[in-house]
Amino acid sequence: MSGKSALLLGATGQVGQHVLKELLSSPDFTKVGEFGRRVTDLSSITTGKDKLVQKTIDFEKLEEAELEEGKWDVVFITLGTSRKAAGSAEAFEKIDREYVINAARAAKADNTPQRIVYVSAIGANASSSFLYPRSKGLTEQGLASLGYDDTIVFRPFSLAGTHRPKLRIAESLFAPLFSLASYITDRAEIQVSTLAKSVVAAGKLGSAALPAAAKATKAGEADALYTLLDNAAALALARSV
Repeated sequence: MSGKSALLLGATGQVGQHVLKELLSSPDFTKVGEFGRRVTDLSSITTGKDKLVQKTIDFEKLEEAELEEGKWDVVFITLGTSRKAAGSAEAFEKIDREYVINAARAAKADNTPQRIVYVSAIGANASSSFLYPRSKGLTEQGLASLGYDDTIVFRPFSLAGTHRPKLRIAESLFAPLFSLASYITDRAEIQVSTLAKSVVAAGKLGSAALPAAAKATKAGEADALYTLLDNAAALALARSV
């Protein structure tokens, strides 16, 4: 797949920043749209600036964003938040799930083959009694039901190499343990830059062309299946491309 267009939602987040860099440096994508509540400062971009299209959008007024007009070949979604950052459980679900699904629906163009790649989280489970994994699981299901030609979901575990203004408590407590565990298993940790490399590779290749080494699996219902890559699969994919 070459000369394709990519839409990225969530480019200013920890994963999104790296996905944007990968897309802008990739010869396989000749047009990259960065749409979001905020967009990246152009002065910080050193590669691929000429193929970048930026647009600030209001997720409450997606009809004004005209996402489908780009007829994007691949839609990448790294948008997400935490309950603490959102302020309440209701606000969290609105941003983490409703905004994601609604934006993906708005970006779906008629009569255009499209792929969608979403960065979820380990433990995503639509039936979970806990807010975070339930929201991620429901988001995965919602995206798979939109009718994209190919839906790919990543479920990374602990992200290394992030630069958050405020370190999350869980990260400060468990990050050293995950870092040590990464020496004996591929399921404990992944560098955020490595994850981004895999995400972009999956968007380029598509489910059918993923290398066997990645050991991707299928998830979802019969009428809404999607390709799933866990932490180990993401690492394997990055090593194979």
